[in-house]
Amino acid sequence: MFGNRPGFASMFRENELTLGLLFPLESYAGPVPRMNVEEQVTEAMLAEERGFAALWARDVPLLDPAFGDGGQLFDPWVWLTFIASRTSRIALATGSTVLPLRNPIDTAKAAASLDLLCGERLVLGAATGDRGIEFPAYGLNRDDSGELYRASVESIRRLWAEDFPEIDSRYGTLRGADLLPKPRGRRIPLLVTGNSRQDLPWIAANGDGWLMYPKPVAAQRQLTTAWREAAGDWKPFSQSLYVDLDADPGTAPAPIHLGYRTGRNFLVDHIGELRDIGVNHVILNLKYGRRPAPEVLQELGEHVVPHFPAHHLAAQPTPAT
Repeated sequence: MFGNRPGFASMFRENELTLGLLFPLESYAGPVPRMNVEEQVTEAMLAEERGFAALWARDVPLLDPAFGDGGQLFDPWVWLTFIASRTSRIALATGSTVLPLRNPIDTAKAAASLDLLCGERLVLGAATGDRGIEFPAYGLNRDDSGELYRASVESIRRLWAEDFPEIDSRYGTLRGADLLPKPRGRRIPLLVTGNSRQDLPWIAANGDGWLMYPKPVAAQRQLTTAWREAAGDWKPFSQSLYVDLDADPGTAPAPIHLGYRTGRNFLVDHIGELRDIGVNHVILNLKYGRRPAPEVLQELGEHVVPHFPAHHLAAQPTPAT
């Protein structure tokens, strides 16, 4: 489907699984990270060397203290362009762009621009948005987000694929003008995040993959099975996972918000289970970690990532643990 695109091909392959990291690459209490740019860039470059498949950036226009997480603070397009200038192979992904808040012309142009500048490494995660405070700030009603999402996906795809498209939507009317630049192949992979207020047939028909939240393995298996049936031809399934990695490899798992506090032995086994049920990519979030992030990333790179390497590294042997 997108096998000739370096970003998508690095992340996704049927019956296999890779690992990504969500910015900021640090643990932090409260909603605002330190986000030291030099440290973030250093860790991003090391993540690429260690075999992680993707780096993910969130779209958080406004800080909502009640929500509890400001993401990587910087605009995702600016931040990923900056990271693109310091890396060469690792995929760059939005996790996720809030489509209803943006005119699709702006999203299509920003995504196509970044994708061309970074060598087709972009994967576009796209969501309706889950921070209710943002919608009135943009003059929008959150109840309309499902309809706006569908309109945005259709418009973005047409802006990429067609020359001088004629578009009428909730966002406006386009006549006699064209979007430049166009992405190579006239398409960028778009992953629907969660349900985005859509039903599964729409997600399967319109998404190039599905990005979901972590669930117990049995429940996630039900979703991956339903996804395969709805999608027909293979499309990737991804999920996030919060991890507080204990220094003792044998530490048994204990639940934390959307993830586990555990040693690496369980983590490898758990991610292997996810691969076996049809998950193709897991995004690790280090927010709730108790150890320094560089230390955790070093351990993940040495002992976990080799079991699930980026596909451009998959031919290398897996070291013994």
